[in-house]
Amino acid sequence: MEVDGTAARALAYASLTGPLQVGDLVLLNTTAVTLSLGTGGTHFVLARLAPVPQTPDTEDFPGSEAGHILKLRYTPLQHRILAVEDEASPHRNAFDQFSGLQGTPVVGAELLSQAAAAAIAARATDPRLRIVLVHLDSAALPLAFSRVVSRLRASGVLDATVTVGQSFGGDYEAINVYSGLAAARAVAEADLILIAQGPGNAGTGTELGFSGLSLVEALHAADFLGGEAILIPRLSAGDGRSRHLGLSHHTRTILRCLRTPAVLPLPDQHSTALLEIDPASGHQSVVEDPESAWQALSGCRELLTTMGRRLDQDALFFRTAAAGGLYAARRAAARGLSDL
Repeated sequence: MEVDGTAARALAYASLTGPLQVGDLVLLNTTAVTLSLGTGGTHFVLARLAPVPQTPDTEDFPGSEAGHILKLRYTPLQHRILAVEDEASPHRNAFDQFSGLQGTPVVGAELLSQAAAAAIAARATDPRLRIVLVHLDSAALPLAFSRVVSRLRASGVLDATVTVGQSFGGDYEAINVYSGLAAARAVAEADLILIAQGPGNAGTGTELGFSGLSLVEALHAADFLGGEAILIPRLSAGDGRSRHLGLSHHTRTILRCLRTPAVLPLPDQHSTALLEIDPASGHQSVVEDPESAWQALSGCRELLTTMGRRLDQDALFFRTAAAGGLYAARRAAARGLSDL
């Protein structure tokens, strides 16, 4: 598109703006570009200005049968979705029949790149698994912003996605992380659930000021609902920031905040020295050699990056994520595939 006479890149979500055509005049949010942000450093289309769209007739804007839950609530971009919990949802009966996760592995990943690597490793380990991603609302809200998720969904690595809270655009929509996990199991029939925020993890270099702390509530929800809480540690041998080198301070904080035991898969015995687990916490580490899945990850090397680093530039990061996927796949196979 053209902005002040200069070619520029912008994203439009059709569910918010409606369809656009060449020559349309649009209103842009240019904040991310002005701030020179990395993830999200693009313009976003807020609305189509000309020609001015007509107010939809009642017959063009269905009633409660199309859902009454709003996302991006109380903003100019609020829009309704049909949540799985909604009385009008075709999935309401399955949701009502949910009786717990019954030991389903729930893999928490602070970064979406970790979840992607874990999904690829799990799929390579057992193609029969139904793998579902629950997308949190602590970073990018539109699931469509993630090219990684789009590719994994299209290639069959992910069987379904659930967007929770103010996040939107998944195969299924849910009001919160608890109902999102229930939907992943009861509606999407997950054998293995991945849970992560989208692109755009926000951090401030402080102990508590990072968006990935939302993972704590997610793992508490997994435990409360009877799932097996698994946390992928954020390990790195290539991050130039000391606070993220070795074991990230984000993972240290998540471990301190958790009030439920979690399993932390590691790629080798040497990595256990990087963890600082309080024995009283109940957390435990397990070693899962990711070598069997490494070829599958290597086939996605153009897709998998973390802060600009690829597989060969931070192997420890991706090997740890792959170990998480392998461990979860093994646990899922041991409890039996979904018979819902």
